[in-house]
Amino acid sequence: MGIKLAHIRKNYQKSKLSDGDVIGDPFLLFENWYNEAVKNGESEPNAMVLSTVNGNKPSARIVLLKELSEGSFLFFTNYNSRKGNELKLNPFVALTLFWPGLERQVRIEGEVGKLRSDVSENYFNSRPEESRISAIISPQSQVIPSKKFLEDKFTGFISANQPIQRPEHWGGYRCIPESIEFWQGGEHRLHDRIRFTKEIENWKIERLAP
Repeated sequence: MGIKLAHIRKNYQKSKLSDGDVIGDPFLLFENWYNEAVKNGESEPNAMVLSTVNGNKPSARIVLLKELSEGSFLFFTNYNSRKGNELKLNPFVALTLFWPGLERQVRIEGEVGKLRSDVSENYFNSRPEESRISAIISPQSQVIPSKKFLEDKFTGFISANQPIQRPEHWGGYRCIPESIEFWQGGEHRLHDRIRFTKEIENWKIERLAP
């Protein structure tokens, strides 16, 4: 038995990213692409891979982009999780969003910093009650004995009628990008790749070979 992958092929031909389509503001271009992904019915259009590094070992996981604000990308998590601890050691990250229905991806590289506590507080309080409780009771990334261990903590929290308050170890990050690459799948693997690199007062725009 075995999984045969080498023969899987897809010829991308839904769209192109011509030089005339490239605007000078990568955030505006990102908004346009994101809105098209939503309109196209992409599942979880704000899902993105967050890649961190501990020493020389990378790790990656899916998180949700929650806001594009003041030239930065915002997401939220447990500060004591694996990714939170890795970000304490190395604040440089890579973010990747992929919209297969549009044959597009966006690659972002930059540095993160924690959001102000009031921003994290406002977002935390906007979440469904069950999600807030889960954030409170889950020792994220730590080894636990069973799923029942979590379920018991969840029901125990509710039974105790405890206040639902944002824990200090939970909050948001702001990723300020140094580069943003827009990738549009192209026919015959001649993909379009446009990279914006941050300079002192503007963005340098370059086309990359696929």
